[in-house]
Amino acid sequence: MASHLIAFDLGTGGSKAALYDPEGHCLAETFAAYPTQYPRSGWHEQRPHDWWEAIVASARRLLAQSGLAPREIRACGISGHSLGAVPVDGQGRLLRANTPIWSDARATAQAEQYFTRVDPREWYRITGNGFPAPLYTLFKILWYREHEPEMLRQARHVIGTKDYINLRLTGEVCTDYSYASGCGVYDLENWGYSARLIEASGLDAGLFPPVLASSALVGGLTGEAAELLGLPKGLPVVAGGVDNSCMALGARCTQAGRIYNSQGSSSWIAATAAKPLLDERSRPFVFTHVLPGLFMSAIGIFSTGTSLRWVRGQLFPDLAGQADAYDRITALAASSPPGARSLIFHPNMAGGSSIDPSIHLRGAFLNLDLGHTRADLARAVLEGIALQGRVALDVLLNLLGERPPEMLVVGGGSRSALWRQIHADAYRLRILKTSIDQQAAALGAAALAAVGSGLWPGFERIDELHALEDAAEPDPARVGLYEQRLDVFRQAGVCLSELGERLAGEA
Repeated sequence: MASHLIAFDLGTGGSKAALYDPEGHCLAETFAAYPTQYPRSGWHEQRPHDWWEAIVASARRLLAQSGLAPREIRACGISGHSLGAVPVDGQGRLLRANTPIWSDARATAQAEQYFTRVDPREWYRITGNGFPAPLYTLFKILWYREHEPEMLRQARHVIGTKDYINLRLTGEVCTDYSYASGCGVYDLENWGYSARLIEASGLDAGLFPPVLASSALVGGLTGEAAELLGLPKGLPVVAGGVDNSCMALGARCTQAGRIYNSQGSSSWIAATAAKPLLDERSRPFVFTHVLPGLFMSAIGIFSTGTSLRWVRGQLFPDLAGQADAYDRITALAASSPPGARSLIFHPNMAGGSSIDPSIHLRGAFLNLDLGHTRADLARAVLEGIALQGRVALDVLLNLLGERPPEMLVVGGGSRSALWRQIHADAYRLRILKTSIDQQAAALGAAALAAVGSGLWPGFERIDELHALEDAAEPDPARVGLYEQRLDVFRQAGVCLSELGERLAGEA
């Protein structure tokens, strides 16, 4: 009997395909990249056809690499990057070759106009949509209506990234609760679209796709999709979920009170709760969990791994092209003392988030003098990213109303022992590294497929799959140092925001 699972993790940079055995252990994984286009300032676009080609390529490579017979695959599930706006007609045909991705901010004017009819604070309380409003799907659709009205008139639905892949896999149009909760008209508390918010937009409510549970069966692979992927026709496909919520499932956030820190190109700290954690000042962004009855509330930092990548390229050109470049940078950082000899780095190179004084906040090295070395610069970067995470953590834990004793870290940043220790000291929490790091979102998608296909009775197995590899305990002396440094770091954020406002005004 077929008992293996295939999961797709459709990320901003490419598609990962992962193969899991019946117990949930990852047997193999492959990756296929695709580009992002930036045709104008604030426009961030990708080609849905590139997503599909990456899904096909990664699936075929995965099967070839694993040697597993296609008939051994029981079901598949998918995680996808959020806030997509893919227009399709009544036959499921793509109506726009390039579509805006989550970070596309072109719809500023449309958001401003909408909020002349809807109180933005009430909108946030209903939706939990705490990113800058123009990023959300609703406003991208309103941009379509204003700038490409003929295209939108042909649209039957506007769907998300992973929902487009599910359409190509099965021929069916739908979304799930977690992805729908990022569309801009979803009522978190009532688990469905808000008729009032849709009415205020003037859009046809039918543009928003039907909503299923994340583990619900969408359909079976069509003959065409099966032939392209090398998988059996009729293979069950479950709805899957938005990347944040799939990652939360894979990161053991299966009950209220658990938190995790995703450390990648951008980072976020997310808390699991039985209700949305909302605050109109700090504006955590909230997604419905892929698990019924739970919500994932998070605060993001837009530029963490990307800040480190910038530092690697600009300050460590001698490491260009070397596979161990980040290991060598962190080894150099370890030779600098905690506090980096009073050097501070602010990591907001992609702008401020909801917890910062201004979106015009930008990154900086502060207190730099002639005695500082590249080792100090490297350590300051690692510490600055951790301190910005601490700012986000404090906001989230205040809303959660409790302080868990530990936090799981996942993503590429979790692999560095030095960085885990810095986070433990800056966060004042025990930081856990398990066998599941960059596979968290794929594991979440696989788990949804396992439950949806009846292979697993529930999600309890997730905890068992996490084999503890390291636990970094806070060191009292370094905790004290970072507590003192945190006050300076916060003050620097205010000053840099003010300067950023002035410089933005000049531009």
